[in-house]
Amino acid sequence: MISKRTHCQALVTLTLLAAASAPALAQSIKPGLWTIENKVGGNPEMEKAMAQMQAQLASMPPAQRKQMEAMMGKNGVSMAASGAMAVKVCMTPEMVERQQMPTQTQGDCTSKIDSRTGNTLKISFTCSNPVSSGQGIYTFEGDKAYTMKMAVKSQDGGQTRNMTMDAKGQWLSADCGGVKPLNLPTQ
Repeated sequence: MISKRTHCQALVTLTLLAAASAPALAQSIKPGLWTIENKVGGNPEMEKAMAQMQAQLASMPPAQRKQMEAMMGKNGVSMAASGAMAVKVCMTPEMVERQQMPTQTQGDCTSKIDSRTGNTLKISFTCSNPVSSGQGIYTFEGDKAYTMKMAVKSQDGGQTRNMTMDAKGQWLSADCGGVKPLNLPTQ
């Protein structure tokens, strides 16, 4: 049996990976602070762990919940009203110029562009830690928003797990405030 902590760590890692899987953009996006809401599906265990985490957070005494939310917030992570996990990321002008998205993944991950047409970008990625791979489609809505759909396969305790991720990226402001840019992925 996999612990709730392992599920939460995997979910956060996959959320950050999804926020970062596009190594180049079909069009230019604005530098600055972005929020990316990610919703995981297709994996009953992960969905159950996420629902339990949300229920535990909701049932905490107000002071404890505020402390937990502050701890998550330090890492730019929060729970969206939709039940999705939201991550804030900082896109520097240099990242935008290189047409790269930020990432904070553990281990060795690589990603590549499979095709680019108009406002659509198809990518694929592989990671050695956690062992995972996937394909995604980004659809850009101007330079301030995008949606993403991704199919992910991961290894967990010798078993292959399949899941989907749906994300929405939204530009918030030109100033990243206290959110620091993350490391760039290998291309």
